[in-house]
Amino acid sequence: DPARVVAGGPKSVLAPADGRIVVVEEADDPYLKRRALKVSVFMNVFNVHSNRSPIECTVRQKWYKPGSFLNAALDKASLENERCALHLKTRDGRDVTCVQIAGLVARRILNYVDGGAELLPGQRYGFIRFGSRVDLYLPLDTKVKVVIGEKVSATSTVLAELS
Repeated sequence: DPARVVAGGPKSVLAPADGRIVVVEEADDPYLKRRALKVSVFMNVFNVHSNRSPIECTVRQKWYKPGSFLNAALDKASLENERCALHLKTRDGRDVTCVQIAGLVARRILNYVDGGAELLPGQRYGFIRFGSRVDLYLPLDTKVKVVIGEKVSATSTVLAELS
C-alpha cells in the first residue's frame, strides 16, 4: 500500500484503485437512479488493492449488497457480485457513486467509512481482497480522460474532470 502523489486539481476525479480500465460508457447508476458516465477499474491479483477517495467529498450514504463472486472483469459483476457503494458529494454539490466490487478470488470487501465522513482526494477508505473492481458513476457532463485498456494508479492517475 505505497504512498502516492495526489494528481490533478479540485475538479479532478482520481483513480480509486490500481488496475486497468475495463469500462467507459454511459449507464444507469443503480444507487442514485440517474444516467451517468461509468468508469470501471479492474484490479488483478498483482495490483495494490487499497481503495482511495477519487475526490474531496462528504460520504452521504453507504450501501452494502451481498452477492456472487463472478470474475470482476465481467460487466454483470457490477450488479451480481458482492459490493459496497458510497454516495459521495463534492463541496460544489456534484454527486459521484463509488462502488467496491468483490471478484472471483476476493470474497472480502473492507470499507472504513460511513455516512457523514469527510474524505480528501487520495485518502484511503477501503480495501478489497484480490481480483476485484471499482466502478465510478459520474455526472454526464464529466470529461473522461482515460480509455479502455489503460493502466491506472490509485490517486496518481486522473480519470476525469468534473465540469
